[in-house]
Amino acid sequence: GCVLVVSVIEQLAQWHNSTVKAAMERLCDYIPGNLCLCTISFSIDREMNADVVCHSLRLCKQDPGQPLCHLYSPPKREKHSSGLLHALPHAGTKRQIRSKTFMGFSSVCAFPLLANLCEKMKYVLRNKLPFEDFDGDKFSTFPTLRGYHWRGRDCDDKNTTVYPGRRPDNWDAKSDSNCNGIWGVDPKDGIPYEEKFCKGADSKGVVLLGDSAGAHFHIPPEWMTVTQMSAKSFANLPMAFSDELDWPQFSEITGFLNSTIGGWTDSLYLRLRKRNRCNHRDLQNISQNGIVYFPTNMAPYLSFSLARNQLLDNPAIVIYATIGNDVCNGEHDTLAHMTTPKEMLSNVVQALRYLDSHLPNGSHVILTGLVDGRFLWDNLHDRYHPLGQLNKDVTYSQLYSFLDCLQVSPCSGWLTPNETLRNLTSERALQLSNVLKEIARSEKFANFDIFYMDFPLKQTAEEWRKMGGEAWQLIEPVDGFHPSQIAAALGTGITWQKALHEWPQVLGKENPFNDQIEAVFKDQGGH
Repeated sequence: GCVLVVSVIEQLAQWHNSTVKAAMERLCDYIPGNLCLCTISFSIDREMNADVVCHSLRLCKQDPGQPLCHLYSPPKREKHSSGLLHALPHAGTKRQIRSKTFMGFSSVCAFPLLANLCEKMKYVLRNKLPFEDFDGDKFSTFPTLRGYHWRGRDCDDKNTTVYPGRRPDNWDAKSDSNCNGIWGVDPKDGIPYEEKFCKGADSKGVVLLGDSAGAHFHIPPEWMTVTQMSAKSFANLPMAFSDELDWPQFSEITGFLNSTIGGWTDSLYLRLRKRNRCNHRDLQNISQNGIVYFPTNMAPYLSFSLARNQLLDNPAIVIYATIGNDVCNGEHDTLAHMTTPKEMLSNVVQALRYLDSHLPNGSHVILTGLVDGRFLWDNLHDRYHPLGQLNKDVTYSQLYSFLDCLQVSPCSGWLTPNETLRNLTSERALQLSNVLKEIARSEKFANFDIFYMDFPLKQTAEEWRKMGGEAWQLIEPVDGFHPSQIAAALGTGITWQKALHEWPQVLGKENPFNDQIEAVFKDQGGH
């Protein structure tokens, strides 16, 4: 964290030809509200990169027996010196570095203006449920903190029997019990609109069980690219943090808003909604950053998070897509911490049995294979990271090594110069994908059918090249790991075409009354 902040401050000072103090004040002016809590006083010269500054401030340290972690190349050696190791003991005295205050996460949470937000964050991270949910039906009228960015928006948060995805109560003649906006009675013939337009329409929702890729993790590059930085760059910072730096509202499976982070939004939910307007708001994104999603005993976890009533609700299309977490970890002995095929079989079958006992009959489950993450190193390692673009001094290879040294790499097996390790990681990913493929082939369940598809990275890259793009643009620029907004949108189209041709029953039939539904809305002044 220190290296990141100091890098931005140093580059702001360089770009605007100002002092470090002025650059810090400029950065704090950019950040909304009272979120700028770090005050550091120091002077720098060309020898003092962010690594030197942060070690001198003692905000970075070298643990006994561990290597000295650094993002930047060590400073040039002076006579009888050894680069970074020489610079550290001299920096404090020679450069007058002084730390006034620096607040870590626990200290930040003690700050009065942020204490309430921290408590909310702890709740949603623990339960994967909306913080603002007054009737306890797992749906909300609030966007973030696992609200309607993640699940269909509730239309009556004081009534536990009203929520997206349920079958209509008495054809919603008097009120909108399933929040799809279709309710009331046609005065011309006395038939409820829901019955007229949605009866027999094969309505169904979409549920994603995923990892950080499914949640659509994204750190805006303008937050650390000083040539693009302004107050406007940070306007979305409070929302981003209260959504865990995820953007499910733009994601490949459950996106429903126009993207504000580049690219465009195309999602399975939007296509299902276009195919059948009665599916409006029937979505759930149950994804989580940074953990193996299905632990050995995952039934209690799903029982907290999944909102589906087997008797009252419409069927659902459930996408199981943990495309990397089972092989990705930050451990130095990463292979030993990967999920084994035997563990994968046990965990997924247990999850499917739980789903079979809770999903309405006529549902569908699609198992998505793991990605081949060698794509990341192959396309990014020698490119400059946003932090390195101003001075051409930080490549993705350096970033990956820095995170690996700190033991916080999102994927030590793929984000490494060790080609053998990258190949072994992909080999394990393929083994786990084959487990999923075999489950889809051999397992049978009472309330849903089950399908398998490979993660369409190769097809996505080919499609993007045809459009004139380059492969590196399919990867998030800041973390150098997750699929970008462009990759998510292109992946949707590929998945949809596969389903249309191979599993048309999953998508349901096209509703012939879609235009009439929109016309009624327009006549009534709705949308």
